[in-house]
Amino acid sequence: MGEAPGRAGFCLGLGLALASSAFIGGSFILKKKGLLRLCRRGRVRAGQGSHAYLQEWLWWAGLLCMGVGEAANFAAYAFAPATLVTPLGALSVLVSAVLSSAFLNEQLNVHGKIGCILSILGSTVMVIHAPQEEEIVSLESMAEKLKDPGFIVFVVCVLVSSLLLIFVAGPRYGQRNVLVYVSVCSAIGSLSVSCVKGLGIALKELFSGKPVLKEPLGWVLLVCLVICISIQINYLNKALDIFNASVVTPIYYVLFTTAVMMCSAILLKEWQHMVLDSIIGTISGFLTIVSGIFLLHAFRDMPFTPSILPLFLQEDRADLHASWSTDRHESCQHQPLLPSEDKGSQIAEEEEEEGESV
Repeated sequence: MGEAPGRAGFCLGLGLALASSAFIGGSFILKKKGLLRLCRRGRVRAGQGSHAYLQEWLWWAGLLCMGVGEAANFAAYAFAPATLVTPLGALSVLVSAVLSSAFLNEQLNVHGKIGCILSILGSTVMVIHAPQEEEIVSLESMAEKLKDPGFIVFVVCVLVSSLLLIFVAGPRYGQRNVLVYVSVCSAIGSLSVSCVKGLGIALKELFSGKPVLKEPLGWVLLVCLVICISIQINYLNKALDIFNASVVTPIYYVLFTTAVMMCSAILLKEWQHMVLDSIIGTISGFLTIVSGIFLLHAFRDMPFTPSILPLFLQEDRADLHASWSTDRHESCQHQPLLPSEDKGSQIAEEEEEEGESV
């Protein structure tokens, strides 16, 4: 009897995570189209500190779509482990890449398609080998987890690095390097996942009839979540305004997933009771995702045409290959095998002739 509800919760969390990826992937496209419309109108861009996008309905549609996706993601974290929900965000990369090619005229070549497939395969492997988190059934146990010294050190490192990126690296490199603003979103996003996990536990207790509204921890987590999401939205808009959505989305996924895995390992102790094959499977799945994201990002501007294939794969160039080989063979027959020796003998003959003339 206990296995069926657990299985139902797993399937529910999986379905919510899939829906979340679809909505979030589409939200990037809507936001980008809204920002492009503002740019065509000559408005000050979001990357330069403007908030004119608040007057664009397409941007609000993207925000609503992202809100639905984040709500589904919120619920998924309440029913399933973070290391199950987070890797499925790779599907948002696939959705964003395909929609960018269809609606934003951003190129998606063969390398990008292979990268999307690798991301899906890596996500599947990570889901199969997902570690089991320590069960947290109440806000009291969540509070004990939040007081862990390791988690406190992690939070301090995240806040300090985010402040340095915002106030030091942002003004200098934010317009040229996509990692600056995306790193801020990813680091702060790892903290928002912790807040979501705690609020999910609070909602479960609320529905079970416990007086959760009187607990200060729930309100603290809610305020922290609002702050984290506001920071993420602000700097994600800056990154999307400056760089292509097909660039921002995969890099954001890789950094965000890495940060969430680190946060979950520290806060929820997910890796303590894992066996060796599950550890290897989880790491291999994540590296497969990173490889796919690299293909999707690094070769996005490289055109893929039949001319770059090896000659033996080009059926219509078989005759050209044969003639080229023949010409090359014939030209090699008429060329001296040791040109340096021929040149030396020629110089010796010239010197001999000069000596005879003298």
